[in-house]
Amino acid sequence: MKYFFILLLPLILLLFSEVDGQRRPKPTKAKPPKPPKKPTRPPPEPVEPTDLPPPLPFGPPSVFPDCPRECFCPPDFPSALYCDSRNLRKVPIIPARTRYLYLQNNFIDDLQEESFRNATEIKWINLDNNRIKRVERGILEKMDNLTFLYMERNQLKELPAFLPAHLEQLKLSRNQISKIPAGVFNKLEHLLLLDLHHNKLSDGIFNKNTFKGLKNLMQLNLAHNILRKMPSGVPNTIHQLFLDRNNIEEIPDDYFKDFPNLAFIRLNYNQLSDKGTPKNIFNVSNLLVLQLSHNRLTTVPLISPTLEHLYLNDNVIEKVNGTEICPSMVSFEVFSSEPEKIPRLRYLRLDGNQLKPPIPLDLMLCFRLLQSVII
Repeated sequence: MKYFFILLLPLILLLFSEVDGQRRPKPTKAKPPKPPKKPTRPPPEPVEPTDLPPPLPFGPPSVFPDCPRECFCPPDFPSALYCDSRNLRKVPIIPARTRYLYLQNNFIDDLQEESFRNATEIKWINLDNNRIKRVERGILEKMDNLTFLYMERNQLKELPAFLPAHLEQLKLSRNQISKIPAGVFNKLEHLLLLDLHHNKLSDGIFNKNTFKGLKNLMQLNLAHNILRKMPSGVPNTIHQLFLDRNNIEEIPDDYFKDFPNLAFIRLNYNQLSDKGTPKNIFNVSNLLVLQLSHNRLTTVPLISPTLEHLYLNDNVIEKVNGTEICPSMVSFEVFSSEPEKIPRLRYLRLDGNQLKPPIPLDLMLCFRLLQSVII
């Protein structure tokens, strides 16, 4: 019996060791620590809590009792009223003594008749860079002395009607104007400058009566609109015509024949080609500056002897024949004795084309007053 127990003891110890091994947990691999969470940034604070910044606080009292507190009335310039860049929402009551009114760089979206009730002597108004969408009748037409009206960078969709008869300068660029009311210029015979560049004017707006009444207009700016044709009805008193950055493709043969005072033409950045540009179209007496840059011309058009500056850069011109474009070949005797007959061209730009130096000799023989040629 003792011998049997001695043989059984190792088997019992083996069983206990296996049970103990099963109870022990198996070693597990350590999980890598989680990376720390990135701190979340708070949402940015708005620059302004509302669409419009708050109006500026009133300044010190003025020496003029009728001076609006939100404006500045200089004591040494009693006819001027400075209300510009003051975050104004509306026009204050304008004193009767005001001749020059500065209201630019505000947030004005409407002109109230009450504000201008006493302002019958105003000569100059600057309303640039506001939010004006329209001008009610009876506000401007009562200002019989108004000669300068600036309303650039607003939200006008139509040229204001009922304008005062003595206007000399009207600047309405950088609006959204797509309509010119019929007869709006009928009484503006004193207007010298009309600036409508950077609007939405199209061909259908212009007819022979659009500019009727502008008997003394000298400068017309219709650049940066959506014209495909030359505007009709342009007053023949014009001295400067700006039509840059439209989509004009052609010019009628006799378009410039009735402009005896035209001295400055700007047609840069259009779609003009040789086909749409009659060869003799720019041979206009009294023309001094002609700009035709960034078009599709392959040849140099004929020019008048009076032209002094010619811009033809960034076209597709391959060669220049000085003999063909010369208004009149001048002999040395004429050059010495009759200088008034010499072509007056002094500045010529031809860079950005398909030309290569040197400058053609016949070009220099014709235009003997040339001071600068850029190829």
